[in-house]
Amino acid sequence: MTETMTLRWIPLLPLLGFLVNGVWYLWLQTGKDGSGAERKRAGAAVTGGIASAAIFGSFLISLRAFIELRSMSEHSRVIEDFVFSWITVPGLALDVIFRVDPLSTLFTLVITGVGTLIHIYSIGYMGHDETPGKFFAYLNLFCFAMLVLVLGGSLPLLFFGWEGVGLCSYLLIGYWYEDIEKAKAGKKAFVVNRIGDFGFLLGMFLIWTTFGTLDFVALKSAASALPAAPAVLTAIGLLLFVGCSGKSAQFPLYIWLPDAMAGPTPVSALIHAATMVTSGVYLIARLNFIYSAAPDAMHVVAAVGAFTAFFAATIAIAQTDIKKVLAYSTVSQLGYMFLACGVGGYVAGVFHVVTHAFFKALLFLGAGSVIHGMHHEQDILKMGGLRKVMPATFGVFTIGWLAICGIPPFSGFFSKDEILWLAFSSEHGSKVLWVIAAATAMMTAFYMTRMYWLTFFGKGRYHGHPHESPAVMVLPLVVLAVLSAVGGAMGIPHASWLEHWLEPVIPAHHGTGAGGVDPQMEWVLMGLSVLGAAMGIAVAIRTYADFGAVARLRQQFKRLHHALSNKWFVDEIFEASVVRPIQAISQRLWKWMDVGVVDRAALSFGWVSSGAGHVLRMTQTGSLQRYGWVLLIGWVLSLAFLVRGWV
Repeated sequence: MTETMTLRWIPLLPLLGFLVNGVWYLWLQTGKDGSGAERKRAGAAVTGGIASAAIFGSFLISLRAFIELRSMSEHSRVIEDFVFSWITVPGLALDVIFRVDPLSTLFTLVITGVGTLIHIYSIGYMGHDETPGKFFAYLNLFCFAMLVLVLGGSLPLLFFGWEGVGLCSYLLIGYWYEDIEKAKAGKKAFVVNRIGDFGFLLGMFLIWTTFGTLDFVALKSAASALPAAPAVLTAIGLLLFVGCSGKSAQFPLYIWLPDAMAGPTPVSALIHAATMVTSGVYLIARLNFIYSAAPDAMHVVAAVGAFTAFFAATIAIAQTDIKKVLAYSTVSQLGYMFLACGVGGYVAGVFHVVTHAFFKALLFLGAGSVIHGMHHEQDILKMGGLRKVMPATFGVFTIGWLAICGIPPFSGFFSKDEILWLAFSSEHGSKVLWVIAAATAMMTAFYMTRMYWLTFFGKGRYHGHPHESPAVMVLPLVVLAVLSAVGGAMGIPHASWLEHWLEPVIPAHHGTGAGGVDPQMEWVLMGLSVLGAAMGIAVAIRTYADFGAVARLRQQFKRLHHALSNKWFVDEIFEASVVRPIQAISQRLWKWMDVGVVDRAALSFGWVSSGAGHVLRMTQTGSLQRYGWVLLIGWVLSLAFLVRGWV
């Protein structure tokens, strides 16, 4: 362990960017300068440049930390930065400590590296926005909170960042809050995540009562020295997973993420594809020693992850909004990550986090480029033929499409295939989990090809004149395309640099061996997964090569299409079973308790005071004669009382 560098500047630089842009924005909002002239408003180029420089500075420090970690011996790769004492009460002492190790450094590089590209892209995408200073301030604030989340040396500090990214997600989803639907989407994300956070808090409290510490290093030592009862560990794992289900959009708390597409597209790429939604995977990987000791909790994580992956993929098949397709795809891919963690493949889950950040950020930003070029049209049924008018976007989008479909040698193939193999061979896995994951992979290839084909091929079904996006938007796409093409090399099975790198944090032995399965079976399953992806692509191309097939399919599978396009009516079920009953109960409580009891109790004091004042007011007539009589009567009564007392 070493303290040779200051880590605090990794999160503090974007916080500084937030303050600069935020103060600038507030100053502009006050209206005029001293001469009475309107203050000149800074455009996206200036405010975006400040925000991009801040997050790029964090990337450089993160890169330096990574290089320094590599120079250390394998089992001492930890850098700490003590900032200040936070909470000091009898029995509890918490410090603000930022800590970089092999796991957190991967996340900081992804957050700051991909984040820098998204910030630069946003300069072009938000070029016509009226308040770019506010947007980039929020974006920097989010990066600050996310970096605190992954660098925090204790659960409370992680939870501080956890809540911070939730706040920023709310602000950015509802960024265009003048539109009531966008405002509702932000509120929905905020409320659903609070449900998950309640489970997180209970899990954290149970950890404290069981082990007496919330610091990650001390917690790992305590868990190995004083192993808790299996039931307690299972409860901790499940409670924390409730929080993960909210933040990382797992069933049934996934419902906020598709609606979150109401925010600007760069927000979808940064928050809802590359960073915040993977927080739950980071938490489970960080606490792998607890989950590995609680196999029942692992089984729940794996089952929920597999079901979420399959369920979300079925919904994506029938969506026509290009961002909604990618949103449900994100939910599905997050399910893959939790499936990996649930079968003990924490490294595979983290590997998919990294590759997914590359290709899903590329796909979201590519979709943003399409929307920008199509003058804010998002319906893929109103596109077509865009490869000719947007060749650069088409080229990079193709790489992202191949990566998510799992076609070798693109990055998504390696991480997805590793998860499929572990689902089949791990002692925590099963053939059922493999079948579900493999079917999901085939559906992924189908619906992504459907979106890709309807957007870029066939005859143009659009109105107006689409155009290619500016270079400031295209260049980040090119970098992400390169990463999506070659990023899988870090985790090639049996030659995995990533597994060796993470071993000090995630030991290699977690029941992820072949478990009696013939090693040659891995090649068979790999071939089947590639064949399944190829079949999904081929079926989609054959189906949608003729655009008229879209209407015929809808008619042929009318009921199924109605169910899928309406997302299996999950939102309606929640509305009927949760939202409306809570509203009804709240209205009754308001009527009976708030109005009937609290208001009446409060008003009764007013009534008493008013009545007393009314009575006393009768004595205040302004007549001197009456005041004289009152004084005389008072004097006589006082004298009588005194005489009686003497007697």
